[in-house]
Amino acid sequence: MSEFVYLYREASQPSPQELQARMQKWLVWFKDLEQKGHLAVYGHPLNRTDGGVVRDKKGTVTDGPYAETKDIVIGFSVIKAKDFEQAVSLAAGCPLIESGGLVEVRPVLKM
Repeated sequence: MSEFVYLYREASQPSPQELQARMQKWLVWFKDLEQKGHLAVYGHPLNRTDGGVVRDKKGTVTDGPYAETKDIVIGFSVIKAKDFEQAVSLAAGCPLIESGGLVEVRPVLKM
């Protein structure tokens, strides 16, 4: 099995009530992935407001995530799948897609 990173992207900021309802769907989806042996690392949600980009060896930081982007990375997970096609198929079940979000699927290179 290969590993893939799912980067969860969302343009909107859900209300606390919406977030609670969505979380239940996420838990069901994660449990299914885990039971089928596809969940390598749950990952973590990311703060939507803090962050920055290091630009040089001096440690110059510019603000980020950027407001002009249409979608912000809100979290990540590591998934095990036999190939890219299976990873994409598994990502299609992500509850984030129901609310207009996106799941970016990236293969992890073995070093």
